Amino acid sequence: MSETNGIAQIVTLNRPQQRNAISLQIVEELLQQLQRAEEDKSVRALVLRGAGGNFCAGGDIGDMLAAQQRASDGDAEAFYRLNRRFGELLEKFNRSRLVIIALLEGAVMGGGVGLACIADIAIADSAAKFSLPETRLGLPPAQIAPFVVSRLGLSQSRRLALSGATIDAPQAQRVGLCHLLADGSAALEQELQAQLQAIRACAPAALAATKQLLLASAQVADDEQLSRLLDRGAEAFSNAIQGHEGREGARAFLEKRAAEWQY
Repeated sequence: MSETNGIAQIVTLNRPQQRNAISLQIVEELLQQLQRAEEDKSVRALVLRGAGGNFCAGGDIGDMLAAQQRASDGDAEAFYRLNRRFGELLEKFNRSRLVIIALLEGAVMGGGVGLACIADIAIADSAAKFSLPETRLGLPPAQIAPFVVSRLGLSQSRRLALSGATIDAPQAQRVGLCHLLADGSAALEQELQAQLQAIRACAPAALAATKQLLLASAQVADDEQLSRLLDRGAEAFSNAIQGHEGREGARAFLEKRAAEWQY
């Protein structure tokens, strides 16, 4: 379920009876929603939230049972395809030009933690609970592991994933799993609007370029890669300052007015 709200596309995981567990159908629908939002030049942010007081309780058991049946029927890659498709979703959301915002309430488990980790801005209700329960189910957190490590660092990721522990929202904020806390749904909505207002003040193309440079910066491993990234950054800066947004931003600053994208 989705709706457009100004500069944002609001996408709601709408399986409240399953605490918004992610099925393969949900994965495909999320990918479609992301593509639509990226194609709409008026959209700068995509907001992920869950229905019924929970964000996401991880993978859908029904899909796993169906994959088990296919595997029993001789499809050796049934589980591989099911798992890997969710990884593709995480990759595409992570690298989207859009600012991804996650509103985290209730249960945030397994794949739900993965979605939180690819959010550029994660806002949690103070009563939310976070866990990586996969190892307690005899499974590895296969697709979310790189994104969890990228967000939390190796040490905290090992602590949470290797114990299957549940942590509360203040703890999640301390380790970097969420950025902001809000007390209750009204405060969560208020914080969302504050973040969207901040994004509205930023130029769309500059947002997209900045996000890509930040993601690339996290992958720098040696001086040669750093030099290439700085070259790329200089090219992006040169293009921006000579482009429409750069000229408009300079004029707005000198004329002491809002830039045209701050509608």
